[in-house]
Amino acid sequence: MSENKWTENVILADADYVDSVAFDLTVNFERMLGRRIPKADLAQWAECMALDGGLKEGDHEVQVVLIHERQNDRMQCFAPGNYQEELNGKAFRGSLGEFTITAVQTEELAPKEQLLLDTIEMVCQQEGVRRLMLAVPDSMMDALRSVLRRLDSDDRRTTVFTMQPVQGGAFRHELLGYSMLAALGISSREIDEKLNG
Repeated sequence: MSENKWTENVILADADYVDSVAFDLTVNFERMLGRRIPKADLAQWAECMALDGGLKEGDHEVQVVLIHERQNDRMQCFAPGNYQEELNGKAFRGSLGEFTITAVQTEELAPKEQLLLDTIEMVCQQEGVRRLMLAVPDSMMDALRSVLRRLDSDDRRTTVFTMQPVQGGAFRHELLGYSMLAALGISSREIDEKLNG
């Protein structure tokens, strides 16, 4: 990824990880709710991530960077999901402004975790980035803590989204599951009714 132009708001995600979370949630909630769960709405997910990351309604610009393994040409549990045909270089407008999407595949010699960390470091070094939202697997937390501690800035709000609560670090934490459930069309009310009904 080049250092050309970054917006104030950046969502950076391990797309394979996010897709696997969507799959797990789909399987579990189809069983629990007794209905078919549709593919996750990528635009809805990105907007929920931005809201959970502290963005308020308005006319903002948000970059969504999806890093994925080169052998994966699509997110199986998201619509739209094809990286090159449907996502890369595309944009959508929502209640928070314009979201532009970039899909980046790993190179043969560099593991995805290293590409993620290098990209996070590059984004953190950009003066114009004010809000960074990261969706990464729990297995990256030690390396991520180290990078974010070294590049901490009072001018930037960094929020890390995982499926398990995490402690410590120069960042805020949110649970990835909330934005994923919204994108899958699963409401807390529906869950409550099923569990308590």
